[in-house]
Amino acid sequence: MRPLRNPVVVRILAAIFAGYMRLVFATLRWSREGQEVADAVAARNGETGLILCFWHARIPIAPPAWPPSPERQPMRALISQSADGEFIAQAVERIGFPAIRGSSKKKSDPAKNKGGEQALREMVQWVRDGGGMAVTPDGPRGPAEVMQLGVGALARMTGAPVLLLGVACEPCLRLGTWDGTILPLPFARAAMVWDGPFAPARKDNDADLVADWGARLTAVTQRAEAILANRP
Repeated sequence: MRPLRNPVVVRILAAIFAGYMRLVFATLRWSREGQEVADAVAARNGETGLILCFWHARIPIAPPAWPPSPERQPMRALISQSADGEFIAQAVERIGFPAIRGSSKKKSDPAKNKGGEQALREMVQWVRDGGGMAVTPDGPRGPAEVMQLGVGALARMTGAPVLLLGVACEPCLRLGTWDGTILPLPFARAAMVWDGPFAPARKDNDADLVADWGARLTAVTQRAEAILANRP
């Protein structure tokens, strides 16, 4: 049996990983750009929800960007229903980000129910009620750093502002996963860069919209990397 198929093993590993991440988050040395963008949206807590986007590879270093606080919209994370997703969901919930479970159907197997429709309904209700939704728009299986259409649909259905977050850290471990997941190390330097808020206009074509947002998300991610490399 694969370790992440065993519920007991998943709970133990998730607890260990969450403990490690809390330790790392307490020691990261952050540089920030565009923080006023996030602060302005956070200041509307109680008035509006929000959609927060970052690339799937950055999941382990994204939580400090929106720390749980009464002054900010409570955040939930969209996590797939896969075995790997169960591990991630349990880990992020332990550090303050409950999950909504589901993902889009594969083109190769459109009949397989992956909980996407139910997840979309839950996300729409949550955001309309004033919550924040953290989404990795290239997950759960890529292609890496290619934004899918779901973010545009969620933004249209809720009317919520969309924030784009680029995060990076150095030194870090880069895992051999499909997306090259980045695992931060204690006392690393880290950077976060914000862009937005954005909202779709009626005239916007969904494909063009997410292509633009995807390019902007890649740009702020590259900017975060450049800050750590001291590049312009």
